[in-house]
Amino acid sequence: MAFASYPSLQGKVVFITGGASGIGATFVQSFHDQGAKVAFVDLDDAAGQALAQKLGGAWFRRCDVTEAEALQAAVRDAGEALGPVTVLINNVANDTRHKAAETSPEAWRRGLAVNLDPAFIASTAAYPMMKQAGGGVIVNVSSINALLGPAELAGYAAAKGAINSMSKSLAREWGPDNIRVNALSPGWVVTARQLELWLTPEAEAEWMKQVALKRRILPEDIARLALFLASDDSQMITGQNLVIDGGRT
Repeated sequence: MAFASYPSLQGKVVFITGGASGIGATFVQSFHDQGAKVAFVDLDDAAGQALAQKLGGAWFRRCDVTEAEALQAAVRDAGEALGPVTVLINNVANDTRHKAAETSPEAWRRGLAVNLDPAFIASTAAYPMMKQAGGGVIVNVSSINALLGPAELAGYAAAKGAINSMSKSLAREWGPDNIRVNALSPGWVVTARQLELWLTPEAEAEWMKQVALKRRILPEDIARLALFLASDDSQMITGQNLVIDGGRT
């Protein structure tokens, strides 16, 4: 099966959060394959360094995205090293399950610090570069959990709902600067983490009963949508939440 290539992405500087593993690593690989200059951050230094070396020169920095100043500095430094960041993929997240009644205020805030705050912080850090460059694209990775509100994911669902609203607001505010902002909401994507923690045969069978397309959603499926949203092919799409869940919602 052949998939699209996007000439408009060649040479673009793309910054990706949470890029060392899972969907994030597929974003890094996919944008690199399109000829973009890729910068990414992750807490996992070993995995990040290995991926950067594999790609032969992708810009990588270990970064705790809950530390605002460190994330802002990473965005700025990537721009200085590679050129203005004009594509930002806010991917980092943690979907650990929790019972709401057993969640402390500190744990609630920690969840938002990973699942919501970095998207805003990285976006505002990249904004001056995008504005000066004459435009840019921000893709915020949300989740269908914001639409479904499943049990034991209250914090994650709340954060992703906020991501959707923030994306629309930023799209309106920054549209006059030719900056497009969209969210994409994946369904249950088969990653190593999901296979290790939650994707049992029983859980997958139940998922397949609920979707229209009876096959797994892979990280590559999500990356292909992100490529389209980042490219000039989608130049009139902004302020949207695009769902990619095989027909679950």
